[in-house]
Amino acid sequence: MNLMNWKKLLFAGGLLAGLAATAAFAQDASAPAGVAAGTADAAATAAAPAMTVDKGDTTWMMLSTVLVLLMTIPGLALFYGGLVRAKNMLSVLMQVFMITAVVMLIWVVYGYSLAFTPGNAFVGGLSKMFLAGVTPASVAETFTKGVAIPELVFVCFQMTFACITPGLIVGAFAERVKFSAVILFTILWVTFVYFPMAHMVWFWGGPSAYSDPGGLIFSFGAIDFAGGTVVHINAGIAGLVGALMIGKRTGFKKEIMAPHSMTLTMVGASLLWVGWFGFNAGSNLEASPGAVLAMLNTFVATAAAVVSWALVETVTKGKASMLGAASGAVAGLVAVTPAAGFVGPMGAIVLGLLVSLICFFFVDVVKNKLGYDDSLDVFGVHCVGGIFGAIMTGVLVNPALGGTGIVDYSTADFAASYGGTATQVLAQLKGVLVTVVWSGVGSAILYKIVDLVVGLRPSVEAEREGLDITSHGETAYHGSF
Repeated sequence: MNLMNWKKLLFAGGLLAGLAATAAFAQDASAPAGVAAGTADAAATAAAPAMTVDKGDTTWMMLSTVLVLLMTIPGLALFYGGLVRAKNMLSVLMQVFMITAVVMLIWVVYGYSLAFTPGNAFVGGLSKMFLAGVTPASVAETFTKGVAIPELVFVCFQMTFACITPGLIVGAFAERVKFSAVILFTILWVTFVYFPMAHMVWFWGGPSAYSDPGGLIFSFGAIDFAGGTVVHINAGIAGLVGALMIGKRTGFKKEIMAPHSMTLTMVGASLLWVGWFGFNAGSNLEASPGAVLAMLNTFVATAAAVVSWALVETVTKGKASMLGAASGAVAGLVAVTPAAGFVGPMGAIVLGLLVSLICFFFVDVVKNKLGYDDSLDVFGVHCVGGIFGAIMTGVLVNPALGGTGIVDYSTADFAASYGGTATQVLAQLKGVLVTVVWSGVGSAILYKIVDLVVGLRPSVEAEREGLDITSHGETAYHGSF
């Protein structure tokens, strides 16, 4: 390795070290002067009555965790794999599979701590690095807003969210990125973009002897039931930035780049839908009526979006396609994610019917008009659908429209401050804006670093031959396809 490459690696290592130092400082600075965070938490724990772990809730959360993993592997992998050309099928499977494995390890080393421990408004601390203090007996009520489940279950559940989010990104630049670049980008991206975003949206200060407003977006009063901002807008913006910085596929608009297997895409989309019940209903964190509401909304919003996309294709193109139906299903799932536990079933149907119209416009009109190469429509479906769902959550949560009202986060003035529809929509818009800027700017910087260290794109010859052979030395299929 030459001196220049060593300098690049040392530069990347320095950035990671800087993050660790910043997070450690944030952890120490989160409590007022003279009040140690550990002392404050201990005092709060002593004052609060002990909560008993419910075996039914624990079982439901274990099942939900497995369902979210099913979304990623094999669901997302097959959905994306069917949409690319046969010569790149294996590369997509490998990227999603390896992202899942790598993020699992990072999550238990420091990701959980950065996302779900006290720090500042942007990121947590390192008090639970290597899962320090997390035992089979520890209870996660501090982070689950009064629901008592084993903390290890909460660790596993949130870990699956961290795994699928960077997996979504690769669809935007599929068929034209180095495998090494995908893995390095994933490590940096979850560290600098995803973990802070999860903290900003989902970290609740919890019972404490000192005031902790929680994460930045949470402090706005924005609500995100299962990851509209954290997962879908976050990944969609990162995908668009990547597609623009990496450039178009070789032969784009000159060669046929149709999906090689809509059968596999349909199987993948179906697995996504099944797994999404863990994603949405599991985010209720207990087996209760709220989980059932999220479950029903996940059914009907998705169904409405499938029907809506098929109808708009029939009107505009004369035929309803399987690709359109699958895209509609994902759009509906994305839109209902932030709203699943907050809106009524009729509101969920409205979300599904409208999101397909909007996403279809971005996929079929905007992308073609602007000419960017978002290979598998990550921006057009996940980001656009996530933004629509996040904003509409602020509208449809209103009880007058069948919503549940604002959920009680054990903050006395929460409902009073954010009970009105206009105020809630403003809070949602602020959350969306922060997500777009954080992910967009952060991702652009990280892509540039990865390009300097290992390079983002394979050679033209390697891309034409296919990434299955050139990156992995094997193919998804034997013989002609």
